[in-house]
Amino acid sequence: MTILDYKIDFAVVLSVSKANPNGDPLNGNRPRQNYDGFGEISDVALKRKIRNRLQDMGESIFVQSNDRKNDTFGSLRERADSNVELGKILKSKTGSSDEFAQIACLEWIDVRSFGQVFAFKSDKAGSGVSVGVRGPVSIHTATSLDPIDITSIQITKSVNSEPGNSKGSDTMGMKHRVDSGVYLFKGSINTQLAEKTQFTKEDAQKFKQALITLFENDLSSARPEGSMEVHKVFWWEHTSKLGQYSSAKVHRSLLVEKLVAEPKEFTDYRFDVQSLEGLKVEIIDGL
Repeated sequence: MTILDYKIDFAVVLSVSKANPNGDPLNGNRPRQNYDGFGEISDVALKRKIRNRLQDMGESIFVQSNDRKNDTFGSLRERADSNVELGKILKSKTGSSDEFAQIACLEWIDVRSFGQVFAFKSDKAGSGVSVGVRGPVSIHTATSLDPIDITSIQITKSVNSEPGNSKGSDTMGMKHRVDSGVYLFKGSINTQLAEKTQFTKEDAQKFKQALITLFENDLSSARPEGSMEVHKVFWWEHTSKLGQYSSAKVHRSLLVEKLVAEPKEFTDYRFDVQSLEGLKVEIIDGL
């Protein structure tokens, strides 16, 4: 296992069709939009999907969804306690923060990728652990290439929830979706932080595979199977730790051109990569 010793930049193009890619709980679960009408998918939502894909690939994940967890632990504290060495640190005043972080990074791929804040009370009064791990992988918010249109429909329920002779009252609510939209998000992997968390070249390849298959096994009522799709993954591997170019310049080298006046689908755009001397890009089709 070789620690990652070269900078990586990436970008992902995805599409949404009659689905809610990321609802806003403070706005009636409507798809997220910025003030200019462009759709957004938060970096937190993207990291959740990446964690799920890595978990499907057999990797150990610390922050698991309750509906997808593959162990019996009911909290992050219990999952941390399950590691014998971490459990000893949590139950005593011994052990340094650096030691705690190192053990956690070796145990869980999402910790050594994205970082994690461990803030747990100890069983003994006056002691505990508060450790912050900075991960090497950073991801931007996904933003639609054009403003999105949101469709809202009213939903009702006309069944009896409890025993009784009379029909139950209809329960009304709203369901929201994006009819069509193309989103783009970008990110980078930092080598200095990779050294601290022991993020390896093998981890980077697993992360790339998770991006390619981002929406596999991700169906829900808000996102029916096939309603969200990764079309292209752009992957730049630099030849040095700091990289030949800044991430901003690399990301700007991805050029997007509209092929129609009002683009809605992936085929309504053309994506080209401006050549940067000494830096090659790998362009991968989504699954």
